[in-house]
Amino acid sequence: MSMKPHLVITAAFDPVRVDELRKDFTVHEVEPSIAGESLSTRGIDELLSTAEVVITELDEVDEETLTTMPALRAVVSCRANPVNVDIAACTARNIPVLTTPARNAEVTADLAFTLLLMTVRHTSQAERWLRRGNWSSDDVFAPYSLFRGIQLAGRTLGILGGGAVGRGVLRRARGFGMDVIVYDPFLPDDAFGDEARIAPLDEVLSSSDVISLHVPLMKDTVGLLGVRELSLIRPHAYLINAARAALIDEGALVNAVDNRELAGVGLDVFWQEPVQSDHRLFESDLVTMTPHIAGASDDVIKEHSRIATEGLLEWLKGLKPTTVKNPEVFSD
Repeated sequence: MSMKPHLVITAAFDPVRVDELRKDFTVHEVEPSIAGESLSTRGIDELLSTAEVVITELDEVDEETLTTMPALRAVVSCRANPVNVDIAACTARNIPVLTTPARNAEVTADLAFTLLLMTVRHTSQAERWLRRGNWSSDDVFAPYSLFRGIQLAGRTLGILGGGAVGRGVLRRARGFGMDVIVYDPFLPDDAFGDEARIAPLDEVLSSSDVISLHVPLMKDTVGLLGVRELSLIRPHAYLINAARAALIDEGALVNAVDNRELAGVGLDVFWQEPVQSDHRLFESDLVTMTPHIAGASDDVIKEHSRIATEGLLEWLKGLKPTTVKNPEVFSD
């Protein structure tokens, strides 16, 4: 009889990492669900009754789930912020909750910079115009006047938030020859050396040619950019948000777009998702939009699988994983 801990995986997971975990765990894979409901409702009570470790992404590990898992010793949430896990209930049971921080940082930085390029060069609008058959020999140079954009080299990118995604966007911007200033009140002045300068929010907003948001959504950052802040952005500047919609006051942004107070806006996130097709932003030629696809990559699965596996192997050795959300469950 195997003495390996029983591990139940209900998240999408890299098969290579599953094989790696089989060396130390008895692994049970369950087809992932996108319902985002309690794990206790998945119809796998027998598996849960003996599971010592569970890896989830969308399934909720709530009080009901914990009641059905008397042998549970550790939880892994394949998210940076384990909102699908009742942290307090796990902590009360001395169960560590591991996370997968920055699992989608690189692909999100890719999309954010893609959205930036699309916005400043009007590529979505140009493609729609072309597909509608508007390019004719009567005015072969029409696109040159309709879709004039800016070059990035020599211009200033303002990054709000210097975490993993913000740093990724910084690297990409430097590759395009941009100067970069960063707003992040939690970082020291020399955080980026010669690559970027730390500056106050108002300075970043008023000095940048392009502004990209990458701060986490917290109580203090909801509505970070409101009427006052948006008014500081110069009319020739562009605003990009592939982070969280609530960082920007919706009404203030709509008004700024309606009044053409910005050169362009790129959005991958919305205040209500899916965004309704009659939203006023759809009417503006200043706005480039994508349907919240920043993390839409199989590479995210590979990355959260790697981080989860490394964390579990640390835990199995009796160590305190660096990815643990509730470190108080480990005795000093």
